[in-house]
Amino acid sequence: MTPATNDPLDFLNSNPPGMQSAGSTDLVQQLLYEIIRVKEIIVYYDSIPNGGGQLGSSILNELVSEAYQSLVNYDTVLMKKYYDLLLNCD
Repeated sequence: MTPATNDPLDFLNSNPPGMQSAGSTDLVQQLLYEIIRVKEIIVYYDSIPNGGGQLGSSILNELVSEAYQSLVNYDTVLMKKYYDLLLNCD
């Protein structure tokens, strides 16, 4: 896999005037990076012939879905949990 040349989360690096960077913002950014990374792994699993990566793909899809949900709900405890889980996916 090749690293992306355009950072899809570049908007998080530039804080608008008056916005302070908080620790939770760092967690949000890190979780988003892990979600993107794991979605690239899902593409790899989906490309395995004869459905050989179907189980791995479905498990990772579920983790990504739940991680997105923790972001939507801004549940920092779950965000940390899913960050740790996605960090160990390969």
